[in-house]
Amino acid sequence: MLARPVEERRETIQEGDVVIVYERHDRMKAVSVRSGEELSNRYGIFRHADWIGNPFGCKVSGKAGGFVHLLAPTPELWTCVLSHRTQILYIADISFVISYLELRPGSLVAESGTGSGSLTTSLARSVAPTGHVYTFDFHEQRANSARQDFVKNGLEGIVMVDVRDVQGLGFPDTLNGKLDAVFLDLPQPWLAIPSAVKVLRCNGALCSFSPCIEQVQRSCEALRKHKFTDIRIFEVLMRTYEVREEHLKPVQQEVTRQETLEASEDKLSSPPHKKVCLKGGTGQASECPDTVRTCEGLIRKKPGFRMAKPVPETRGHTGYLTFALAYTS
Repeated sequence: MLARPVEERRETIQEGDVVIVYERHDRMKAVSVRSGEELSNRYGIFRHADWIGNPFGCKVSGKAGGFVHLLAPTPELWTCVLSHRTQILYIADISFVISYLELRPGSLVAESGTGSGSLTTSLARSVAPTGHVYTFDFHEQRANSARQDFVKNGLEGIVMVDVRDVQGLGFPDTLNGKLDAVFLDLPQPWLAIPSAVKVLRCNGALCSFSPCIEQVQRSCEALRKHKFTDIRIFEVLMRTYEVREEHLKPVQQEVTRQETLEASEDKLSSPPHKKVCLKGGTGQASECPDTVRTCEGLIRKKPGFRMAKPVPETRGHTGYLTFALAYTS
């Protein structure tokens, strides 16, 4: 039983559904639900039959007492669990691409190449239920594997996968003048630009992803040659911050000479010092671990405060995104 299309997917888990088994933040896997099968991991043994009928997002327990969460396969989670047949795009770049291309339900978009299908899944969600994604890859085995993944996620009615060398052959003539957007993830994207301008509608948008600035330069030359306008280049960088609570060292308050002499006299005639705290400015003293009276005056610890700073190791450069608009008469 195949997974149901996105628009028909229910809130509860059924036979044949794909679920994301969440073990911890860095350990997840995609599993097809089969009533006679079991999942075994470090947290126990989990029967698929026990999952059926439960809502997505539920917590299920195993035979050994451990537990996992069962999540719906959103494009963001699919990017985390898919098989890396090629280097993939991650959410930071994907979200920017979809936003800048202004994709919406009903849009028609072409992609080359398909690779592992990370971007394709997000493109499909953006154009569903009436739009289509035409994705091409020159490698037949990769294309077949991606097609199987799209079927598992119920995207076969939205995504069309074809084996084609777009750099050498260009996009199919059947798409000429029909597409709202084109995305290129190719080693030589400038070779596909002459064909891209043919399949795009007037003011259709193109985006090319390249890891090297030399690729970007040659692509921009080709875009200008074929009358593309509003050429822009972006680089998306991830920067993660750590948030934690810090405490300052004790700070000595300033006191007058007279107060210091009085404190010295008190020291000679009073028992050993106790920690005291002035409440509400009334002068009443009480035990308080954060305040100490000494012969020099009051020493008070400041309360802790939250601070954020970049983590020492951050993800670096991913690639350059080149956007342009096709102006055709």
